[in-house]
Amino acid sequence: MSAICPECDSAIDVDEMDVDIGDELTCSECGSLLRVASDAPLEFEVADDDDLDDDDEDDDAEEKADELGGDDDDDDDDDEDEDDLVDEDE
Repeated sequence: MSAICPECDSAIDVDEMDVDIGDELTCSECGSLLRVASDAPLEFEVADDDDLDDDDEDDDAEEKADELGGDDDDDDDDDEDEDDLVDEDE
């Protein structure tokens, strides 16, 4: 089965059984990164580099949240020590 590249209008032949919606491939004519948008009928869309950048930004945000979460745990330990001091004074 074939579909048309949305960038250069070239026909791209693929085995219908080998592709699923969301799969990515490169156009052999223009080199554009394409994503399967539909499987009936088979259609491609341009896979934006922005989508890849968004995934990287999400990963960075999760790492920062984990780092901040680790610092909060240390603060809790300090609070327990302060509570022990108050108990000793009583």
